[in-house]
Amino acid sequence: MALPLFGIFFLTAFIGLPIAVALLLAAGVPLFLFTDTPLMVIIQRLWVSLDSFSLMALPFFMIAGGILEKGGVSKRIVDFANSIVGGFHGGLAIVAFVASAFFGAISGSSTATVVAMGSIIVPAMIREGYDVKFSITTIAAAGYLGTVIPPSIPMVTYGVTTGASIGDLFSGGIMTGLLLTGLMSVYAYLYGKKHMKVTYKFSIKEVWRTFKNAIWALIMPLIILGGIYSGVFTPTESAAVACLYGLIVGFFVYKELSWKKVNQILKESVVNASMIMFIVGAASAFGFVMTKAQIPLQMSEFIISLTDSAIILLFLVNILFLILGTFMETNAAILIVAPIFMPIIEQYGIDPVHFGVLMVVNLSIGMVTPPLGVNLFVAAKLIDGVSVSDILNKYLFRYIGFSLIGLLIITYWEDFVLFLPKLFG
Repeated sequence: MALPLFGIFFLTAFIGLPIAVALLLAAGVPLFLFTDTPLMVIIQRLWVSLDSFSLMALPFFMIAGGILEKGGVSKRIVDFANSIVGGFHGGLAIVAFVASAFFGAISGSSTATVVAMGSIIVPAMIREGYDVKFSITTIAAAGYLGTVIPPSIPMVTYGVTTGASIGDLFSGGIMTGLLLTGLMSVYAYLYGKKHMKVTYKFSIKEVWRTFKNAIWALIMPLIILGGIYSGVFTPTESAAVACLYGLIVGFFVYKELSWKKVNQILKESVVNASMIMFIVGAASAFGFVMTKAQIPLQMSEFIISLTDSAIILLFLVNILFLILGTFMETNAAILIVAPIFMPIIEQYGIDPVHFGVLMVVNLSIGMVTPPLGVNLFVAAKLIDGVSVSDILNKYLFRYIGFSLIGLLIITYWEDFVLFLPKLFG
């Protein structure tokens, strides 16, 4: 069943069918042709997989991110980041990474981070004389931090799929996200030192002023993560708290939120969450058929026969996930691949939280990797006249190179990723 299962999926996805529909067809056709199992089981798997308290975190985090994006948070975060690092060479480019890390700690979404931060930072970079291609490429690369820095929607998906602790995944993403932010900022600094003059002068007074303006935005990640790690509420409940907090800040503190904007946010979030939920349900049905055909077991035995070294296994896994991330939606990739690798990493003694962070980072880098990196398309829409081909430049591959250095560090230095999970655990 493996050949028709994956063959139908890749064929239907390649011709343009939605991922969820491709998964359902790939699951249903082999089940009908090669087994006597009734197709009603597909519907049952759809329902059972969505009947999950943890999955409720996905739409709530999307709503919270939208509220804060349109509620005046983005500009204040950028101003605060600029007050801290704007005085370095390549200051605005470094601001893109620092501000995206801050915003990622609110939104949990890569594309939301590109739009929210890029709409402010890219025009400012161009006004300061930065090359247009470099500016767009920088925000495309910075955007993927939104799915690495917690709260992270793909980490929620991985946790729901594998049973790994979502709180541990979030804390594992903190050090990882900071590492990637720092590494890509290094290249931004090197670019700025060669091509740009420093026009901003560091001032403690300005840092304090922008900090006071941004304090309500900066408190939100502390509420979310602090509440989870202290046991006050679950990740799902923290997402609901984030929505309520965002509404209070947007309406009564920054006063930039309106009911018209809230209505727009809810519509966009419902559509996006529905798409992900549909993929979750379809992937569950796909996974059921894979299990029935014993594909995870066969894959496990095959990979174990290739090598008995965890070092080589992780290297091969990184290559696979980087490739998957270039053409497959992140949540869909996690839902399909994670169940296959769970029995494999158990055989090699690899921690599921470490593996989950690796998977999310790989797939996130895939968002800026040609040919189909989604962040490239989103970033290209920020400036009229810019196409995706303009972003496929030397700057992009240098950012990817620095990201891969970070990936190697977290791959083979497990304690770096697991330091905070073990501390909070």
